[in-house]
Amino acid sequence: MRAFKTVFAVAVSAFFIAAAAKTQQTQTSDSEYIAQALSAAPEAVAKGAAVVRVEKDGSLRTLRAGNNGFMCMIMGTDKMCNDRNSMEFVNAMMKHVPPPDKVGISYMLAGDEGASNTDPYAMGKTVDNHWIVTGPHIMVFGPPSKALGYTMAQDPDPSRPYMMWAGTPYEHAMIPVAPAK
Repeated sequence: MRAFKTVFAVAVSAFFIAAAAKTQQTQTSDSEYIAQALSAAPEAVAKGAAVVRVEKDGSLRTLRAGNNGFMCMIMGTDKMCNDRNSMEFVNAMMKHVPPPDKVGISYMLAGDEGASNTDPYAMGKTVDNHWIVTGPHIMVFGPPSKALGYTMAQDPDPSRPYMMWAGTPYEHAMIPVAPAK
C-alpha cells in the first residue's frame, strides 16, 4: 500500500504541475474543491474515492481519504477520478516511460476543456495538434482498450468512442457517456 501511495503522489504531483502551467486554478474552498472533484465520478465511485489537491509548491494535500482505490482531483479546469492502474499509466506518461500492461479506468463525467489528440504533452491548441474537446466520458487504459475497434482518426467525432493519442505508447480509449454541455 505504501508503494501505491508513493506512485499516486508522484503521478498526481507531476500531472498537477503540468496542468498548472496550462491553466491557473482559481482558489476554491476545500469543500467546494471536493464537491467539484467528485463530480467527475459516478456516485457509487465518488462515495469511496479519495480527493487530493495540489498546493502551489507542487505538494499534494489529501482533502479526503478514500477506501475504493479511486482518487479524484482537478487538473487545471478538468475534473477526473482515476483508479490505481490509470494513475500508474499517467505516472508513466509524465516520466516518458512505457505505460504498465494493466487495464485502468478514469472518469471525467464533467467533460474536459480539450487536449491534443496527437500529442500527449501539448499544453495548448495549435494549428496542427488536432485539439479535441470531449463531453462527459470515461477513459480505458491498457492493451485491451486497443482491441475495442474505435476510430484512430486524428480529428474524430467526440460524441462517439475514439482512441486518443493513437499510435503512441499512451493510446487509450475515450468513451463519451453523454453529450457535451
